[in-house]
Amino acid sequence: MQAAMAVVALVLPGKGIAGSVVARAQRAHFITSDDLAKWPKRTASLRRLPARRFSTSLPVAEPATNGIHALAGHPNADISLFPRLGFASVTGSVAGRAIHCFSLRRSLSLSLFHCNTLIHMCFQQGNAVGALYLFDRLPETNCSSWNTVISGCVRVSLFAKAVELFGRMRDDGVMPNGFVLASLLTACNRWKNMVTRGFEIHGFALKLGLATDLYVGTALLHMYGSRGMVFDARRFFRDMPERNVVSWTALMVSFSANGYPEEAVRAYHEMRLEGVACNQNSFSTVISSCGLLEDNKVSLQVIGHAVVCGFETEVSVANALITLFGNLGRREDAENLFQRMTERDTISWNSMITLYFHEGACEEPLQLFSDMRHHELVPDATTVSSLISACACLEYLKWGRGLHALSIRNGLSLFVSVNNTLINMYSMSGKHKAAELLFCHMPQRDLISWNTMISAYAQSGLPFDALRLLSYFLRENKETNHVSFATAVAACSSPESFLVGKMIHALIILLGLQENLVVGNALITMYSKCKAMREALWVLQAMPNYDLVTYNTLIGGFVENEEQMEAMLVFNQMRKAGVRANYITIVNILGAISDPCDLMKYGKPLHAHALSTGLESDEFVKNSLLTMYAKCGDLDSSIYIFDGLESKTAVSWNAMIASKAHHGLGEDAFKLFMEMQHAGTELDQFSLSGGLAASASLASVEEGQQLHALVIKLGFDSNLHVINATMDMYGKCGKMDDVSKIIPEPMKRSQQSWNIIISGYARHGCFDKAEDTFREMLEMGCSPDYVTFVSLLSACNHAGLVDKGIAYYKLMTSEYGIFPGTEHCVCMVDLLGRSGRLIEAVQFIEDMTVAPNDLIWRSLLSSSRIHRNLDVGSKAAERLLELDPLDDSAYVLLSNVCATNGKWEDVDKLRRKMESINLKKRPAYSWIKVKNQVSAFGIGDRTHPQANQIYAKLDEILQLIKKLGYAADTSFALHDIDEEQKEHNLWNHSEKLALAFGLMDLPQGSSVRVFKNLRVCGDCHLVYKLVSRAVGREIVLRDPYRFHHFRDGECSCSDYW
Repeated sequence: MQAAMAVVALVLPGKGIAGSVVARAQRAHFITSDDLAKWPKRTASLRRLPARRFSTSLPVAEPATNGIHALAGHPNADISLFPRLGFASVTGSVAGRAIHCFSLRRSLSLSLFHCNTLIHMCFQQGNAVGALYLFDRLPETNCSSWNTVISGCVRVSLFAKAVELFGRMRDDGVMPNGFVLASLLTACNRWKNMVTRGFEIHGFALKLGLATDLYVGTALLHMYGSRGMVFDARRFFRDMPERNVVSWTALMVSFSANGYPEEAVRAYHEMRLEGVACNQNSFSTVISSCGLLEDNKVSLQVIGHAVVCGFETEVSVANALITLFGNLGRREDAENLFQRMTERDTISWNSMITLYFHEGACEEPLQLFSDMRHHELVPDATTVSSLISACACLEYLKWGRGLHALSIRNGLSLFVSVNNTLINMYSMSGKHKAAELLFCHMPQRDLISWNTMISAYAQSGLPFDALRLLSYFLRENKETNHVSFATAVAACSSPESFLVGKMIHALIILLGLQENLVVGNALITMYSKCKAMREALWVLQAMPNYDLVTYNTLIGGFVENEEQMEAMLVFNQMRKAGVRANYITIVNILGAISDPCDLMKYGKPLHAHALSTGLESDEFVKNSLLTMYAKCGDLDSSIYIFDGLESKTAVSWNAMIASKAHHGLGEDAFKLFMEMQHAGTELDQFSLSGGLAASASLASVEEGQQLHALVIKLGFDSNLHVINATMDMYGKCGKMDDVSKIIPEPMKRSQQSWNIIISGYARHGCFDKAEDTFREMLEMGCSPDYVTFVSLLSACNHAGLVDKGIAYYKLMTSEYGIFPGTEHCVCMVDLLGRSGRLIEAVQFIEDMTVAPNDLIWRSLLSSSRIHRNLDVGSKAAERLLELDPLDDSAYVLLSNVCATNGKWEDVDKLRRKMESINLKKRPAYSWIKVKNQVSAFGIGDRTHPQANQIYAKLDEILQLIKKLGYAADTSFALHDIDEEQKEHNLWNHSEKLALAFGLMDLPQGSSVRVFKNLRVCGDCHLVYKLVSRAVGREIVLRDPYRFHHFRDGECSCSDYW
């Protein structure tokens, strides 16, 4: 206000200004009461002068000597230019108000030119009411008057008023010029309700011959570009007779803003060829387009041009360069440029904060925000939104809450964009209730708000809440877009919400959104996760075009649903279409390779493709290759890849541990788990699951219990994936009582949970419990899958329930549409064969839809030995040897069939055949863990340090069970020797030695757990029953097929195994 008084004093040197001038200025809203209060005390005398009546009419003319021309010689530069330039010469708003007050006080006659500049000044100061008031009282107007008032209305977003004034202008017969039409086109560009008016104005400009006007043409380019009519804008641009840098920039902005960055860069090159020099706006636009392209070569060329032209120091250009460097992954270049900037605005700081956020950093943007505040720059909504997005995880939630509080204090919480990012932050941090509360209390919501909240429900595992919100959204007739439906579809990606997903799909078709690429990809994902690949293919066929995401989604869906060949077909189709694969494609397609037969045909060529495209260096691809080779049985290649990794991440360790555990190398897997801990790699749910799988493979309950304790210590005891692995470990270690203690509530069980429970009961011979669990699973609305029926058929097999097994096999195909696999067929052949129905077993193999493998024929051959059927056994052995001439089990089992039938000559022939091809029988051995030491025994083994004591204990056991009626069953001694030698050989079986050692060294009353690599023979089974009765202890024997629990002379298998 002191500056204002100085200006007034300069205007009237040697004279005072009456209080009426001040009052008039206040009434005209040019000087506020706050301004008045700040005037120094020395101006008090001014307010005591008599006031004059304020006149709203234009001042009458005064003599020129006393008029505005008298100001031409004033020492103040702004005031001295006023007679010639009007209010346009005034740089300060207070000075402009003072001059206006002076003209009113002196009743000076302002020319139309000065009145027009006064109106312009009012609009600049945001006083649209005063500007329109002055315009309506002009005694006369010219084209410039209309230009000024219409462009002013557009500037302050009074678009409807601008159109109304344009109508009055035409009614007054004033011919509009290019400036007026350009202003109106700008209004059409900014106001969505005036889209059609824009086309009308274009037609009107053509009629007047003004379409070729440079200003009109540039405004038309902006309008068409902002409405997404990019190619109309380009066609119009080519017809423009005159083009300058502003026109070229408008064209580039149209392309860039509508997702055509390559066209924007092409326009930049054409502009240079025409010799048009770039300005800072054109450089900013093309640099931003390069950031979208992520093309290093083109980007560096544009950067070089900007540097040569000296624009790299311009704030807007430097801001665009920071964003470009961030998109190219050149963080250091962005940091160096930011540090060299002599001038920074809020956008500069926002660009750096956004760069750090996109790199997944949180601490750096927060530090930058602190520096920004020290530079006394006020953060805007973009700043806070970027920072909140960087804190969208549980670890940094406290900082996010602090930013929430700061946004409320600074009034930024009124911005919809800030609230949207807050909703996303809370949902990503697992605080969906906080997100919901914030959404409900938002004073204003836009489409992004609704979409974000729907997504928050979907990410929080609340699909029905997401769908309920969408339903409310549609009932309220709110405007939706493709994102709304893509998010809603994502919420239906589970079998429970499959029908709702199909309803949304129908609604998408009704609204005509089915051809949208994002929606199409979301639908394919939904159907894939709901195991409906046929519907996913229908969606694909309805899509007009595909992208890499489409192919990746479809390949991933086929792999997840175990349709490997279809996944390979889609991959080949993608390559033929010229779509370049990325690391996600390779990871997905490698997941389809799990059979050793496919390794050479598909696996290794895919590895070669990854090498040739440079994707093999990606960490995720390396881990997928490692897993693929392991699943196909090529552990040497897996180890080679693993050992060659420069830095082993948790994913690498987990993949290797799981691979070794899967192939039965439990000890190696456990060693790797220990190495992972020693390497300092943080354990996650998959690491712990891998360690538990290793314990299960070793059947080492002690190590498993230690891992269980570690699981609880690290807080993973509520993680369903780890719970499933723990249940599986206890089940495979023979501790079903411990399994029952950690079984989740039925509502919380996953498909894998149900399968593990059923499989555990089946392995332990508890058919009734397995069947009850299956029924409970169905009651809970969970559909059985491939693995479920493998477990059920295995339970029927162990219990000898042939009719039940056949019924479940038919139910699997007829009721649930599950295609029978090799595992199901092995169970059925073993079930039929072991029950003596060998002819039916042979017929089943002939009718199978899958090719019989070695497991099928080995199962049939084993059943032939039990029932002494030499014909069926010979046929099975022949087929087995066709598959693998060096399969020792084929010779051994056929030899046993011959021996049980007394065909000793054939037995000798088979043994000589094995000797001639240097083929040795796999030796039987048993092991037991006592005092943290594993002791292994072979038949007649005397290598143990306590061998003498073990055999003495064995003799003691023999005398003990003979009192209970034991007599050796020599039918299991398949050698042509005398009975006494047969009895001696039977008594030296490995499982009997392990049992004697356990009874000798384990604490009295504790359970004895023995493990064997081959199926237990009948004589040893009888001995175990009698010993459990004689010593009153539980004995658990695990062979490759099942657990035998011996208590009080009885076995859990009911003598059927």
